[in-house]
Amino acid sequence: MKATIKVCAAAIIKQSKVLLTRRAASEEMGGGWEFPGGKIEADETPEECVLREIREELAIDIEVDSFCTNVQYEYESFFLDMDVYYCRISEGTIGISVHDKFVWAEIDRLLSFDLLPADILVAKKIISRE
Repeated sequence: MKATIKVCAAAIIKQSKVLLTRRAASEEMGGGWEFPGGKIEADETPEECVLREIREELAIDIEVDSFCTNVQYEYESFFLDMDVYYCRISEGTIGISVHDKFVWAEIDRLLSFDLLPADILVAKKIISRE
């Protein structure tokens, strides 16, 4: 049986665009675009997780506006259970450490990026909301 990995991610919105980050080539699924986030820790809520992960990965503080979606996706070696939240930057300038690139993508162009499979489902949800 595959392990389930519980993660939380942010759909950070700014002026009708959403932030995408690209995994570094050296990372698992390197080169794929995703909504930034990471694994939830045992002692935190999903909202706390997304705030912490974005601070760690992008050096910015965000505010959670609302729940976006839950995506469950079976990858080859694990099962992903991902909560995604609509967020906005409250403080800071983006700095990347675990990713090799970021972009502010127009919402109607999200599917033109080489998104990771679970993130395609998130993008479709965001597009359908517009």
